[in-house]
Amino acid sequence: MVAMRVRLGRLELENPVLVASGTFGYVREMAGFVPLARLGGVIPKTVTAKPRAGNPTPRTVETASGLLNAIGLDNDGIEHFRAHHLPYLRSVGTKVIANIAGEDEDQFVRMAADLGEEPGLAAVELNLSCPNVSHGLDLGVDPAAVGRVVSRCRQECPHPIIAKLTPNVTSVATVAKAAHEAGADAVSLINTVVGLVVDWRRRRPILANDIGGLSGPAIKPIALRMVWQVHRAVPGLPIIGIGGICSSDDAMEFLVAGASAIQVGTATFADPTLAGRMVDELPAKLAEAGVSDVNAFIGTLRSNKD
Repeated sequence: MVAMRVRLGRLELENPVLVASGTFGYVREMAGFVPLARLGGVIPKTVTAKPRAGNPTPRTVETASGLLNAIGLDNDGIEHFRAHHLPYLRSVGTKVIANIAGEDEDQFVRMAADLGEEPGLAAVELNLSCPNVSHGLDLGVDPAAVGRVVSRCRQECPHPIIAKLTPNVTSVATVAKAAHEAGADAVSLINTVVGLVVDWRRRRPILANDIGGLSGPAIKPIALRMVWQVHRAVPGLPIIGIGGICSSDDAMEFLVAGASAIQVGTATFADPTLAGRMVDELPAKLAEAGVSDVNAFIGTLRSNKD
């Protein structure tokens, strides 16, 4: 038997397999495909202060080894989330991590405080990095702003706080360090990479929003590099790895690079059963690596230059 329990600051998970916000709906949509109670946790789609219709269509386009999206945080708003979705989420049998996005720092804090009053939540993930809503990206590229949001949310919300960071910065380690010093229990790395897909015949971008966020296997090397950089540069900061994870081998790569947990995202669209199978497959992979506890494997990647 391989011990699979991991700790992310104040948040403890039975295993390191999570599902990424924005790719798993409000969770009930996936109940027929995944044994929800066996996952380490679930993260429903991002919630905003007020309902949002999102961006105009088309807002997704498939690319080589990836998906470009400009959904624009389409959701029913926090009050509907609390009244309609949370009662179901409390029944799924695993940790529930809410994901929120504010239009400014104060809105993040108010939403975190509101969710802090809700029982049955394991943590709150701050979406500081959505490339399809300008205020999120603006906040996420400024280490000082990230630090203020994390600090203020932690003061107002008793749940563990996770900062979801953007890769669209010069130094992700600098932003991660600011989140860590402000009291984040963990950071999620990475959100989507800003990209563009064009129709040269029409001389127009394909997405109605012009640009979007690239996810899927194409961004895995970028995500791995950032997880490893942050793990080495910010000791003691738990990391949740995201980006192109399509197999248990991919998950192992993130774990050895320094992630204490992973999120399965875009791959769920192609294979809704993937996260559940990964829970079954990871113990054998870890046994193959010669460890009896996942924590003995996390962050053990060695540089060829050392």
